[in-house]
Amino acid sequence: MTERIHASYWLETGDDPRQAAEVIAGEQSSGTFLALANETPALKRRSGARIERLELLETVDQPSLPGHYQPGTRFSRSVLELSWPIANIGPSLPNLMATVAGNLFELRQVSGLRITGLQLPPSFAAAYPGPAFGIAGTRRLAGVDQGPLIGTIIKPSVGLDPAQTAAEVRKLVDGGIDFIKDDELQADGPHCPFDQRVRAVMRVIKDGAQRTGKQAMFAFNLTGELDEMKRRHDLVLAEGGSCVMASLNSIGLVGLRELRRHAALPIHAHRNGWGYLSRHPALGWDYAPWQQLWRLAGADHLHVNGLANKFSEDDASVVAAARAVLTPLWDHAPCAAMPVFSSGQTGLVAAATHAAVGGCDLIFAAGGGIFGHPGGVAAGVSALRQAWDAAVAGVPLAEHARSHPELQAALGFW
Repeated sequence: MTERIHASYWLETGDDPRQAAEVIAGEQSSGTFLALANETPALKRRSGARIERLELLETVDQPSLPGHYQPGTRFSRSVLELSWPIANIGPSLPNLMATVAGNLFELRQVSGLRITGLQLPPSFAAAYPGPAFGIAGTRRLAGVDQGPLIGTIIKPSVGLDPAQTAAEVRKLVDGGIDFIKDDELQADGPHCPFDQRVRAVMRVIKDGAQRTGKQAMFAFNLTGELDEMKRRHDLVLAEGGSCVMASLNSIGLVGLRELRRHAALPIHAHRNGWGYLSRHPALGWDYAPWQQLWRLAGADHLHVNGLANKFSEDDASVVAAARAVLTPLWDHAPCAAMPVFSSGQTGLVAAATHAAVGGCDLIFAAGGGIFGHPGGVAAGVSALRQAWDAAVAGVPLAEHARSHPELQAALGFW
């Protein structure tokens, strides 16, 4: 049986839904806006996209997106599923993106379109091995066998020079932090050059490892041109580092795939820019299909926002994102990555996060929630860890705080 790619959409149109679906299917496979002689019935059967499902949901009076619509037009909303033969593109992520998310959103017939699901055939598993480290490899390198990785982001995000950055890292290492990352804005600026920052930070981390027997994981932001990223990765590796970070929407699928081919370290994948792909409910992507592409390309860690976050995303969406990252793509090739909770996180949401994910296979990163502790950075790390200890044990936070002064102090500012 021929392998097929399946994609699901939420579709809104002012045209007949079946006709709009046929236009989308033709545009993204063998058709165009005119009937052509070479598009024979045999060719369409072989290479045309197929409408697998079209289910009407409701009809509304106003379009979700601007466009040229006739007065009095009513707009139908439907669930649409299309499929394509794998022979159209082969197991290729860049061409998959062009197929399922190409010239669709701007079609005249479309007044709203969102990608809600993606089902890929097993040939993609053979072509793309996915994360090299994932959850198990990350835990091994970070020295954290159980519980979440307690993490943070260097703050202020930018403005510190390498020596100042290393000084903040020393406080975190002395406090027993598991994971630290550059902010996505901190890359290789003249005030804090990448090479100098790596060397300064790694001196502190290796010194801490000699004293404690545990090496904190630091995700250095190597986002840049492909050759730059490879060179920066090699420097981190040579200096004894255990993680690198890249901004997905900046480097693209090809950039991440090539970094994955080159890398001997876990890749911490940041999704900054996700809002412009997702925030309007009638446009863009759901996270579940989007993250599949990046997991296959090689992301070991994927950001999912956080509960009670500082952004616009609601908790249900965050939980769905985390579960998607942890869900196997195929039984024979699970490709699981580690979800990263961040964005205004504190210990107040530890129990809810633990319950939502159903475990501790995650990185829980708090910036201000650690650095703002009145007792200092080390106390902030301890308070966050104590909050998670309470969550795992099923003990109410206030009760646990009575015997843990760092947590008690944190409750007053979280």
